Amino acid sequence: MTIRPAVLSDVPVILELIHDLAIYEKEPDAVRTTAQMLESALFGPEPKVFADIAEDQHGVQGFALWFLNFSTWEGVHGIYLEDLYVRPEARGGGHGKALLQGLARTAVDRGYARVEWSVLDWNTPSIDFYRSLGAFPMDGWSTFRLTAEALTEFAA
Repeated sequence: MTIRPAVLSDVPVILELIHDLAIYEKEPDAVRTTAQMLESALFGPEPKVFADIAEDQHGVQGFALWFLNFSTWEGVHGIYLEDLYVRPEARGGGHGKALLQGLARTAVDRGYARVEWSVLDWNTPSIDFYRSLGAFPMDGWSTFRLTAEALTEFAA
């Protein structure tokens, strides 16, 4: 197995995995991202989003898509993991762990304070996996989001 930064030719498989993730998360029609949007976000002049690929002898088995956040208390960046997905047939093979270890290594090497992400409450296999790595939930915190009409109305 190899963990490597995504390259431009990975965009179609990343988009395929994003669609697979949406199905897994019970939102099959929620993905609006296009290949062109991913190309621009990941490989445009000043990318703000990054992706790592888990690949083995059978091809691309998973990906991690992430960006930098910032801790005002620590005074340094962190990594926010937007998506981590491994194909069902490759789960249990260490791909997810290797992707997360790669992110942890990036954070440590660059002096970042943390790696964090969200997980759906019902996703107990992932929650158990994350706990086994030493990760813990941020009890007492709730995620808030402004989108669509509410975002537009509030902006006005």
